[in-house]
Amino acid sequence: MEHTANQAAIRGTLLELPQFSHENHGSRFYRFLLEVPRLSGAVDHLPVIAREEALNQMDLSGGSYVEVRGQVRSFNNHSSVGQRLLIFVFADSVQTSQEEPCNQVLLTGTICKAPIYRRTPRRSDYLPCILWGRTAQAISQCATGDTISLTGRLQSRLYRKATGDGVEVRTAYEISALTAQCHQDTAT
Repeated sequence: MEHTANQAAIRGTLLELPQFSHENHGSRFYRFLLEVPRLSGAVDHLPVIAREEALNQMDLSGGSYVEVRGQVRSFNNHSSVGQRLLIFVFADSVQTSQEEPCNQVLLTGTICKAPIYRRTPRRSDYLPCILWGRTAQAISQCATGDTISLTGRLQSRLYRKATGDGVEVRTAYEISALTAQCHQDTAT
């Protein structure tokens, strides 16, 4: 069994033109947002980071939606006031598409903190994940070090943060799991 997997496929409307983000080892990286509707009618604004080469290879005649395939990544940003966990899709490929919007994530990895089963709708980890109902109840039996596989979607939501200057509206990103399975660590 493969112990790690990280795959994301999102397709939606480009909200803004890609903006230069940073340069690393001679490669230039750009950041943009995709708007991806949910079946419920809510809309997620998902951040994407792509190499300049991936953007230059995009065929703009392929459709009205932008499709990104890659991985969900996180980065602890220490440059702003306080520590913030940034979550984004790191693009392996960027293309236009005629297919309907989609938001699919497949993750397999190691649980880094003990799962906490709560009646509230959210739980956080290095990649914050939310699980519901029986799925949440089953995963609450997992322990630190166990491997978890899940499928779901990357989603965004607005929240209010009280700061010294007042209240700021911020965006949180999390994985909303549709299915999840715990692979308990048998090594002792």
